[in-house]
Amino acid sequence: MGTPHAAAILLPAMAMAGLTFLVWVRLYHLRLGEMARKRIDAQALAGSAEAGRLLVDTRASDNFRNLFEVPVLFYAGVLLAAQADIDDRALLTLAWSFVGLRVVHSAVQCTLNHVMTRFAAYALATLVLMAFWARMAWLLWLA
Repeated sequence: MGTPHAAAILLPAMAMAGLTFLVWVRLYHLRLGEMARKRIDAQALAGSAEAGRLLVDTRASDNFRNLFEVPVLFYAGVLLAAQADIDDRALLTLAWSFVGLRVVHSAVQCTLNHVMTRFAAYALATLVLMAFWARMAWLLWLA
């Protein structure tokens, strides 16, 4: 692998994976609790349509699914930056900013679920990711 500094770009990806695992734990905590309270048999949730009809609290499951949408571009960008051995403080700052905003987004969606706060974190994170890709494209162009 590249220089130790260039490998630092992988740390935000590890943090995003950690966030995804935390949301997974929250998802099953909420889901199993609701199933127990309502006495829902697990087999009754065999399909997403049944789950949508029987389960009311979908905050964490919605967020878990969301962590496999836009963040896929983040993971791809981080891996490309690591493969290209890019050592750039601005790119690393953008990566950590994306992770921080996604933590805020997940925290809001998995708890209070205030839509405009959640949307602001989501939109800012996506803009940061666009800047990340633009910066990386510029650095690759210069290389």
